[in-house]
Amino acid sequence: MNLSTAEGWNQTENDWALLIKESEGACVLAAHGSKVIGTTTAIRYSHQLAWIGMVLVDKAYRGQGVSKALLDNVFKNTSDISIKLDATPAGQQVYRQFDFKDEYLIDRMVNVSLANFASFYNSGIEPEPVKPENIEDIVAFDAAVFGTKREHLVSSLVKEYPDKAWMVRHNNRVTGFVLGRDGNKYHHVGPVSASTIEVAQALIAKSLWGLIQKPVVVDVLQDKQALIAMLKSLGFTKQRHFVRMYRGENHFPGIAGHYYCICGPEFG
Repeated sequence: MNLSTAEGWNQTENDWALLIKESEGACVLAAHGSKVIGTTTAIRYSHQLAWIGMVLVDKAYRGQGVSKALLDNVFKNTSDISIKLDATPAGQQVYRQFDFKDEYLIDRMVNVSLANFASFYNSGIEPEPVKPENIEDIVAFDAAVFGTKREHLVSSLVKEYPDKAWMVRHNNRVTGFVLGRDGNKYHHVGPVSASTIEVAQALIAKSLWGLIQKPVVVDVLQDKQALIAMLKSLGFTKQRHFVRMYRGENHFPGIAGHYYCICGPEFG
């Protein structure tokens, strides 16, 4: 937490615990004596995809090869599965040295105090709360869109933050969902997967209803211009962007057209 807080990142202790639990031992740290000076996490989804995140190095120890040593260790221990990550523009240049390729761009949109939008959005689509008995269907929908199963992540978010979990169903089939979590600085809305932009907008609107006058962050795929326009009309501004990257073959592309908002760069 000291490392991520020093960088102004949004992760909480709950996020760190979830990352470590999901990683199957692939999260690593660098230490100088008893002081933690660097970290890298690698979540393993369904023994198919390793997701790299939380590449952090204490400012006093940068330029000494700490991050390279951490990444080399992770890559060595995940060589049997696909590897992906969401990089900052500065990180993009580093990861290209490890043979990562670009997949698509993601805009980080923030709102420091969400205003009331009572008359803004009324599509006639009414999301319903995700209940524990819906988790299996949400996991299956997420797997099709994201590219592989994230059962532990999805179930953990639904159970820990039920007030941020909504779904839309048509003919008793899930056609979209939104999850969310509390953050160190912002409430995070995402992931959002949906069959249409109308469903995605309804899910986002429903999620934001519970966050009036609170700081909110949403990581939106850059090609989802209608959703970005909606967020801008609500006072969201672009803070920065990420680049989704993959190493080797992109065996699990999912359906990017139905992926609207990610779960955050640390989770994908």
